[in-house]
Amino acid sequence: MSASQLARGSAHAQGAARPTATLRPCRGPAPFRSSVVRPIVASAAPAAQDAPAPKQQKQQKQQKQQQKQGGGGGGKAAEAAVTPRSEDFSKWYLDVVAKAELADYGPVRGTMVIRPYGYSIWESIQSYLDARFKELGVQNAYFPQLIPYSFITKEAEHVEGFAPELALVTKGGGKDLEEPLVVRPTSETIVNHMFSQWIQSYRDLPMRVNQWCNVHRWEMRTRPFVRTLEFLWQEGHTAHATPEEAEAEARRMIDVYTAFACDMAAMPVVPGRKSRIESFAGANCTYTIEAMMGDQKALQAGTSHNLGTNFARAFGTQYLDKESKRQPVHQSSWGVSTRFIGGIIMTHGDDKGLRLPPRLAPIQVVIIPIVKKEEDRPAVNEAAAALEAAAKAAGIRVKVDSDERQTPGWKYNHWEMRGVPVRVEVGPKDVASGTCVTARRDMGKEGKQMGVPMEAGAFAAHVQGLLDDIQRGLAEQAKAFRDENIVDVKTYDELKAAIAEGKWARGGWAASDEDEKRVKEETQATLRCFPFEQPAGPHTCLMTGKPAAEVAIFAKSY
Repeated sequence: MSASQLARGSAHAQGAARPTATLRPCRGPAPFRSSVVRPIVASAAPAAQDAPAPKQQKQQKQQKQQQKQGGGGGGKAAEAAVTPRSEDFSKWYLDVVAKAELADYGPVRGTMVIRPYGYSIWESIQSYLDARFKELGVQNAYFPQLIPYSFITKEAEHVEGFAPELALVTKGGGKDLEEPLVVRPTSETIVNHMFSQWIQSYRDLPMRVNQWCNVHRWEMRTRPFVRTLEFLWQEGHTAHATPEEAEAEARRMIDVYTAFACDMAAMPVVPGRKSRIESFAGANCTYTIEAMMGDQKALQAGTSHNLGTNFARAFGTQYLDKESKRQPVHQSSWGVSTRFIGGIIMTHGDDKGLRLPPRLAPIQVVIIPIVKKEEDRPAVNEAAAALEAAAKAAGIRVKVDSDERQTPGWKYNHWEMRGVPVRVEVGPKDVASGTCVTARRDMGKEGKQMGVPMEAGAFAAHVQGLLDDIQRGLAEQAKAFRDENIVDVKTYDELKAAIAEGKWARGGWAASDEDEKRVKEETQATLRCFPFEQPAGPHTCLMTGKPAAEVAIFAKSY
């Protein structure tokens, strides 16, 4: 198969508007590269007239420190491998993705390979959401990846929104195809094609299906996890007899995403309704959860759409009601993708790498045996194994790092970079005293605690308490950061000033679509949502000065 029509992405990629920030593009098969680590080149001392510039002197000093510490003992070497967030947030993000071994570049520009550790985070997301969907009566299914192009053209707004992003297959088996096939950008069309065959009567409703799959959207500017040509997601599709049921379903699913973001990912999202301009192509209304990243930009972390009867009428998806009349079904669709992983990185990460919320962390606790003398190894390893068994018995995801090739200091750095919430250290003196040492990833030296009992019950209770505290602490930190960076504005000038400072601007809005486009053109900020939780009124439109029924949030975004 060959793709012959590969065009630029539209404003509806992953249900979101085109990003306004310039992001570093993927550059083909080369791996992610740290912008800070530099090769160390041995050379003769420079002559006085060739003295290095201050910047070069600083680099040489860093290199000497790395040479001294590179044997695996200290934290400084690992920290130097990650660009500080305050220096360059975009490079910091790419460094963390690479150093934490979350993903790498694929051979096709704009694609990524999700590495095992990154995929295990996606599995944690899948596990929670899949169970929750099934509790709500949703069944998993799978629909083909190749979709006839004629399907896409049946819904006018849908084809207009997605046409620039499509990848088309025009050859198969060495021959030209009679009709181009679209590589799945989303599945509303093919789902409706099947729904029109499966749904005959009101007795068949409601129908709720979900699929875990990959989708393709031809992006020009990409960023690992956040925006790539191919990404993983779940997409739910439902059909109902009444508009009220479809609306309730769309709202219910955005509530599911909100609960997941807040309770599991420790991301304090703002749920709300998208503007008409920012809504999904083909939807009557789009609901969203908006998260604030560490650089204050917004990330659309999940969406739910009330599709009304738009796709049903295009595909003839009808049911026979109780009066034996044919009626179009009312529908919803909803989804989250691997961009959620990017959101977790950018919400919680620091200059040491990832900080994973314990409830999503693939490894919640890492146990590191500390052995200096070979005769101490059996007793230390036995104690580490006992702690591992105690943690597993308590339902804690735990790993013992017994790799003898690396020093304990190297292991500390390695697991800090990967965001494991709790580290446990056990050495000969600990074995003799029947205690161990624990260290929290979310804190510095103050998070280290000596003399933790090794007795199974006490140890498990202590660790579980730490995990609960870390989960709560990450959520509180993220919420405080978000709230500090939302500014209430009353005029357009105040909005522009807030956006220029990198803030989110919240103010009354009752202006036109053209006014909304003007804000985007002049500030690079978009209307993120009309929040469900509205401050007490009355409100005045910041653009027109007229009364406004609700406030909206504007921000720069990914």
